[in-house]
Amino acid sequence: MTTALPTLRTIAVELSANPYPIVIGAGSLDLLGEQVRLRGFKAGTKVLVVTNPAVHGPYGARALASLAGAGFEASERVIEAGEDQKTPATVALIHDAAFERRLERGSLIVALGGGVVGDMAGFAAASWLRGIAVVQVPTTLLAMVDAAIGGKTGVNHPGGKNLIGAFHQPRLVLIDPDVLATLPGREFRAGMAEVIKYGVIGDPELFASLEAAPSGLGDRQAVGPALLQTLLERSAAAKARVVAADELEGGLRAILNYGHTLGHVVETLTGYGTCLHGEAVGLGMLAAGRIATTLGLWSAAEEERQRRLIAAAGLPLDFPRLDPEAVLQCLQGDKKVREGRVRFVLPTAIGEVVIRDDVSAAVIRSSLAELGAVPA
Repeated sequence: MTTALPTLRTIAVELSANPYPIVIGAGSLDLLGEQVRLRGFKAGTKVLVVTNPAVHGPYGARALASLAGAGFEASERVIEAGEDQKTPATVALIHDAAFERRLERGSLIVALGGGVVGDMAGFAAASWLRGIAVVQVPTTLLAMVDAAIGGKTGVNHPGGKNLIGAFHQPRLVLIDPDVLATLPGREFRAGMAEVIKYGVIGDPELFASLEAAPSGLGDRQAVGPALLQTLLERSAAAKARVVAADELEGGLRAILNYGHTLGHVVETLTGYGTCLHGEAVGLGMLAAGRIATTLGLWSAAEEERQRRLIAAAGLPLDFPRLDPEAVLQCLQGDKKVREGRVRFVLPTAIGEVVIRDDVSAAVIRSSLAELGAVPA
C-alpha cells in the first residue's frame, strides 16, 4: 500500500530580483528536504534548523529526517522564543551555532517555528557571512499568514519593537496546516488578528467569509480544514501581492501595518510577552477603527463589523490602562515615523485603507479614552 503524497498549492512571491514560492499543503513538513532540493540546493549542503522547545518536540526530528533523506547535512539549534527573548543576544546564539557547524555562504538556515523564531533566524541568516539563504517553515497561524512572508527580519530594542533588523527574503516558505494541531488555542486566536487585517485592508470577500463562518473563529477545529485552507491561501496571496509591489516598504507595503502602530505601543508599554503580538494587533485595529470613525473616514457600522469579527475570533476587546504621554512618546519611536510624523493606516471601508500622517495627539488620546485605554 502506498501513502498518498500531500496536495500542494503554490503561491508565487513575484519579486524582480529574488522571487520565491509559498508552498501550502497538509503533511508538507515531510517534504521539506525535497522542496529545498527543488530550490537548487545540492546534496551535502549544510543546513541549520533553528527552532524552539515547543516545536522541537513534535516536529524537529521530522524536519531533520526530511532534510537528511534529501542528502543534506542537517543539524538543529533550539532557542527560547518568547517575545522577551527576541534580542540580539538570542541571535548571537544562532551565530554561535553557525560558527560551530561551519556554515558557509552556500549553506542554509531553516526557521522552524513561529514569528519570533522566523524573525531571529532570518536576521541571523541576513547577517552571517553578510547573508546566507533562509527557508521559513512557520508553525503558528500568525507566522503562516504574515511573519514568514515578505523578508522582514529582526529583533526588539528596549525602546521599541523590531527596531533592529534587515530585509532578507526567504528562498522558500513551506506551510503545513497540520502542525497547527499542537498550537495552543490562544496562539491560534492571535493569528486570526492578522487574517482579519487582510480582510480590512484589501479583501472584503475574505472578511465576509469570516463573518459567515457558522461557529467561532477562535478554535481550529471549529474553523475546519476548508475555511482554514481558504484563509491561509487568501492571506498568503494578499501578502505576496503587496510585497511584490513594494519589497522594501517604500509605499504600498505600509498598509500591512494596519493595527500594528498602536499594537506595538501596547506591547512595548505592557512589557513584551504580556500580550501576544496578535492580541496587540487586534487592539491596535480597534484603536485604528475608532480613530477612523472619529475622523469620519468610515462609518460606525463598519467599525462595529470589525469589532464583532475580532470578538468572534476570541481576541481581547479590553485595553490595558496606558499612560497617554507614554503612548505619544512611544509612537514617536515607531520605525514608520517620517520627519517626526506618525503614519497611521486607517480604514475607509471594509477592504480599503489610507495612510495618514496628520492624526493629532488630541484625536489619538480621545479615541483611546473612548476605548478605555487611557483616562478620559
